Parts: sequence; C-alpha cells; structure tokens
Amino acid sequence: MNARHLQLCGYAALLGMGLAALSPARAATSAANDPYGDWTGMLVTDKGRDCPTEGLSYMQIQPKRMIFVPQMGNLVLHGVPNKERQHYHAQLILTDARKQPLPIVFEAHPIDDTFEGVYGTPTCRAHIILRRPENHPLDNFLNRN
Repeated sequence: MNARHLQLCGYAALLGMGLAALSPARAATSAANDPYGDWTGMLVTDKGRDCPTEGLSYMQIQPKRMIFVPQMGNLVLHGVPNKERQHYHAQLILTDARKQPLPIVFEAHPIDDTFEGVYGTPTCRAHIILRRPENHPLDNFLNRN
C-alpha cells in the first residue's frame, strides 16, 4: 500500500465517524433483547438497616458473566446471566464474626429499557431501577445510546 492510499482510507474513516456522530440517536433498546453493558441506579431501602443507599450502584452484564457493585463500594457480587430465561442473579457469600455465612444476593429482570432488581442481606432488603448511563463517552461517540 502506498502512502496516498493510506491517507484516503484515513479520510474515509474520519468521514464515516463524523456522519455517525451527526445521525439521530437510536431509540432505546429493550433490556430483554440487549442486556449487555453497563447499568446504574440507586438502591432504595424496603426494610431493614445498613442498606447501601447513599451512592450509585453498578451492574455490568456480559454474555458469560455479570457483576453487581452496591453503592460502587468494595463488595462485588458475581453471577452468570441467563438471557434466554431473563434470569440475572449475582451473589457474594462472606463470613461473619461467628464464622457463619453472610449471604449478599442480587436479582434483576428486564422491564422495557431498564432492569428492576432486589438486593438483600440478612439485615437489609432494597430495590433498584437500573438504566444505561447516559454519559458513557465511547457509547455516545459510537451512537449506542
């Protein structure tokens, strides 16, 4: 390949990216049809105490794994998503001071373009509505919002 050909390919790529940026945003896709990616929301306490409701919580779904991070903290719940059954479950089992298991679970299901979820520990039950973040620069650039 000569330099002129490479230069033309570069211009064509830039033109394509510019046209994509000018096209109207695509309509929100159903979470059931396209669950993969990042989702955020705020937990709201239903009952109990010590629920992580002070900050944003994060869920990421990939084809073979998912995570849920309550209040963007230190705890990371892991799971394996099942898109066919619309089953999204993540958990973390800790050990308390008396060497007893301390389960932390999260369940979610798609509703329109969001996920509705329930977070639970032995002392807390909370619900959450998760949405795709609007300010994700790469998704905005690639017109995936």
